[in-house]
Amino acid sequence: VMEHIEQAGVHSGDSSCTIPPWSLGKSMVERVRTTARRLAERLNVRGLMNVQMAIKDDQLFIIEVNPRASRTVPFVGKAKHVPWASIASKGMMGNSLADLSAKEVPETGASAVKEPVFPFSRFPGVDVVLGPEMRSTGEVMGIDVSLPVAVLKASMSAGVMLPSEGGVFISVREGDKKEIVSVARALMAMGFEVYSTSGTAAALAKHGLKPALLEKLSAGARPNVIDLMTDGKIQLVINTPTKTGFGTDEGVIRAATVRLAVPIITTITGARAAVEAIQALKAGDWGVAALQDYAGNDA
Repeated sequence: VMEHIEQAGVHSGDSSCTIPPWSLGKSMVERVRTTARRLAERLNVRGLMNVQMAIKDDQLFIIEVNPRASRTVPFVGKAKHVPWASIASKGMMGNSLADLSAKEVPETGASAVKEPVFPFSRFPGVDVVLGPEMRSTGEVMGIDVSLPVAVLKASMSAGVMLPSEGGVFISVREGDKKEIVSVARALMAMGFEVYSTSGTAAALAKHGLKPALLEKLSAGARPNVIDLMTDGKIQLVINTPTKTGFGTDEGVIRAATVRLAVPIITTITGARAAVEAIQALKAGDWGVAALQDYAGNDA
């Protein structure tokens, strides 16, 4: 059972995922498993199947069922240390699961994170906001006993180098302003200089936070956020979109992050995960091990 970090609305191929789930309780995970098993039995699936589900207010919804493999299968196999693609192929050829000793593996004590890789650097000017259209061209994996460190490793593998100091520009849509407060507070507590436009700055000020105020690009005031990125004063951008397209202020800023190689995050849940990864980075207590070292005693 994998859980997306990004919420519904972002294509599953463009969403970061974790094994085991990062926020679901044991009872909900068992409901997911039971539902998937019942679907597989009713559909008479022999081989691999993937199911996408959504959870809202403790209700479980089935989005789609695909009686086939997906590109996530190798990630699941590595995370759980089980060659599922090989087992499924032999199952399709007539071998029973008992013959193959196939069984679900208990948690290994490590967290694995799948991170998408995007081709935005190849397409200058393209708005990088995530949505229902899949845009990633690959994926990488990070694994560690600590979930934040696994997120950090996955980000590094995808070429996204999260900063440990410097400036962060935050501009979020109205519905995200309450949720961004804890993110901004954590960044400020770590010593980052936080910059915001007027709407986000006002929302933060209500909670006792005082970011540096920047005018919108359309106001024509200088220096603006792109000037500060160009001068190396902003190392991270957090922007949840209200409008998309290169013709908008937001689109121009997001495109500039690609051109200037400044990491950008476009979801609140992604921002929370990044902040925890930065905290792990600043703690400096992580290392590298072979994949097999995370197998646990039961693999």
